[in-house]
Amino acid sequence: MTVNGDKRVAYIPDGRVMLVDVLRDQFGLTGTKVGCGVGQCGACTVIMNGEPVTSCTVLAEKAEGSEVLTIEGLAKGGRLHPIQEAFIKAGAVQCGFCTSGLIMRLYALFSKNPGADEAAIKDALGKHVCRCTGYESILEAALLAQKEIKALV
Repeated sequence: MTVNGDKRVAYIPDGRVMLVDVLRDQFGLTGTKVGCGVGQCGACTVIMNGEPVTSCTVLAEKAEGSEVLTIEGLAKGGRLHPIQEAFIKAGAVQCGFCTSGLIMRLYALFSKNPGADEAAIKDALGKHVCRCTGYESILEAALLAQKEIKALV
């Protein structure tokens, strides 16, 4: 698979290894978190072939030949992505456990639809669980990021 632009090879001893485990344990990309382990919390969200997926529910062997983007792949040239910057500016980060998944989901949304309406943004954010920051600051970050991204386009 290609991860964050680099060709990578994973060792999969049996068919029960999940993509999140390969990313974290074999490739050292620990920004992708393991929360619930059943695809309900969104903490493990990455982009696979342009679509957001919960990597705890994707068998690693299914990622063969895929393009995978993780939170580590968003920053370019030492500069954070506008979504990452917006989360900092809006104070949408406390413990940070859910943050990478939220950012990746928003990245997928804004990549396809930079002008997404607030209902679409809330729908995307509704696929995630945050227990400490509060959803108002997360929505504020999403709207701020959208404004920044639209200015770049």
